[in-house]
Amino acid sequence: MKLQLFSTLRDGHRYMKAWPMAKPLGYFFPEYRVVKATSLAIRFMPPFALLAAASQIYLHGWAFLPQAIAIGLFFFSLPLQGMLWLGQRARHPLPLSLLSFGNQVQERLQAIGVAYIPLGAKACYLDMANLLKIAFDRLDASYWDEL
Repeated sequence: MKLQLFSTLRDGHRYMKAWPMAKPLGYFFPEYRVVKATSLAIRFMPPFALLAAASQIYLHGWAFLPQAIAIGLFFFSLPLQGMLWLGQRARHPLPLSLLSFGNQVQERLQAIGVAYIPLGAKACYLDMANLLKIAFDRLDASYWDEL
C-alpha cells in the first residue's frame, strides 16, 4: 500500500507537469482546474497550515494542541489530495470518445510532419496529456478555436 501511494503521487506529479495549461482544454477536461488548484495549493498551503496551527495555539493555549495539529494536517493534506487525484486520473484508461479525439489530433500532427505514436487500446490520460502538450506546441491556434 505504501509503495502504491508514493507511485500514485509520483504519477500525479508527472501528469501535472505533462498537462498543457491551455484555456481551451478547460472547457472539456477538469484537469485544467485541478492542476491550477493543486499547483497553487503546493505553493501556499504548507505556510498556511503552520499559520493556522500556530494561531490556534496562540489564541487558545497549549490545551488546543490536538486541534491545532488536526487543522494543520488538514491544510497540509490539500495538495496531496490533488496529487492523488491526478495520479489516479493519469493511470485511468481513456474512453473511446477521447481515444478517437486523440487519434484525430495525432493525424493532424502527422499531417504537418510531426511523428507521434498513435494512441493504442491501452492508452491512459497521461498518454493523452503528452500528446496534447506536443499538439499545443506545434499546432496553430486556429485548430483549437475550431473545437
